[in-house]
Amino acid sequence: MSDAPRFGVLVLPNQSWSNILAQAQQVERLGFDLFTMADHFVDWSDVSRPWLEGWSILTAVAMATSRIRLATYVTQIPLRHPAMLARQALTVDHISNGRLEIGLGTGIAIDPSYDMMCIPNWDGKERVARFKEYTQIVDLLLSNESSSFSGTYYGIQDAVVKPRPVQSPRPPIVIGALGPVMVRFSAQIADTWNTMSFAETFEKQLEDVAAKIDIANEACAKIGRDSGSLRRSYLMFDPIARSSGGSLSYYQSVGAFEDMAGRVMETGFSELCLYYPVVAEQISVFERIAQDILPNMRAEG
Repeated sequence: MSDAPRFGVLVLPNQSWSNILAQAQQVERLGFDLFTMADHFVDWSDVSRPWLEGWSILTAVAMATSRIRLATYVTQIPLRHPAMLARQALTVDHISNGRLEIGLGTGIAIDPSYDMMCIPNWDGKERVARFKEYTQIVDLLLSNESSSFSGTYYGIQDAVVKPRPVQSPRPPIVIGALGPVMVRFSAQIADTWNTMSFAETFEKQLEDVAAKIDIANEACAKIGRDSGSLRRSYLMFDPIARSSGGSLSYYQSVGAFEDMAGRVMETGFSELCLYYPVVAEQISVFERIAQDILPNMRAEG
């Protein structure tokens, strides 16, 4: 996989479909590489907000765009059986003409969706164990016409997947991983490892993710994988955004973004994902970043 810099935008489905569509088309028009969509049953931080379903949105966005790559960052595995998720992914891969990337994550324990849907809220150990089987099944089904798998939690028997994916051997798999165990697993199977930091300051976030980069590099070396074949993706989370009415520190100015994004990339990331600005006054900065800063960052590698 190329380690050429990529830049993506995460859009939250807590708004009208018309707004989401306009944002997706704007993100493509501005030259971003990746449009990503959150995937939960509800907004886990505020269940009173409106919330649309991520995979349905990706399908519609695939029809309304032509170039930009599409992904869930990331799909919460408790919500779907892995075989059904693989079928959904196959369908979006075809509708998008090979622009899908499959983002997968364990799901978060504090999500109220489990109680709402009356499904188990697994402990951390079981959550990770299930995730490993889940990812293996998705990989098998999309890489082979017929697959079988017998695990502790999931199984498939002579499961047929036709037609074959547009992308060969399958759409790229993105694993969202924060902790050491999941980061090491990402090195085993993922095409892209996506992470973020919830540390309370930007400086501490840099320290946090630099340590994660080291873990990923060590994990690749241990299994004999070329570390350059694992794309490293970082979602720029701003811990003060909620208390500041949604204003993001990296959209305060073009200079602020250039400094912060540059320092993140210097730690070893080749993909940077940004939140779509929710404060109207920051949209002009977002547009200037896309037009003036990102081309230079791509050129500099």
